Amino acid sequence: MVRRSWGSFPTTADMGIRASGPTPSQLFEALGLGLFALITDLRTVRPREERVVAATGVDLQDLSVDYLSRLLLLQQEEGFLVREIRVTLSGSPPTGLTAVVLGEPMDPDRHPRRIEVKAITLHQLSVDLARGRARVIVDI
Repeated sequence: MVRRSWGSFPTTADMGIRASGPTPSQLFEALGLGLFALITDLRTVRPREERVVAATGVDLQDLSVDYLSRLLLLQQEEGFLVREIRVTLSGSPPTGLTAVVLGEPMDPDRHPRRIEVKAITLHQLSVDLARGRARVIVDI
């Protein structure tokens, strides 16, 4: 059984997120979880509150940047950390998505700070739905 997964990779001055998933929705879920795994230890985040994030783009790369940027904004403006994500894509190929995210506000006593992510970039971004893989570089 193929599962979604995520991780990070170093770049010269920034950090990258790699993700995989057996379906396009699960690939985007893994991308979002990969972003929050850079920020804190996901095991410490409880899925207590729900938020909905909507994103659009003219292509997969644009959609990916808008999606991750909106998740990052949730963290930067509300201090909200995400533990679970359920993505519904729209369009063929996808040009929109709705993500239901579960998590909680940051608690410095329970959530270790890892990396401060400043922005999502288009630099060397790749999204391959057929292979279920994506790579995104974030500005730290």
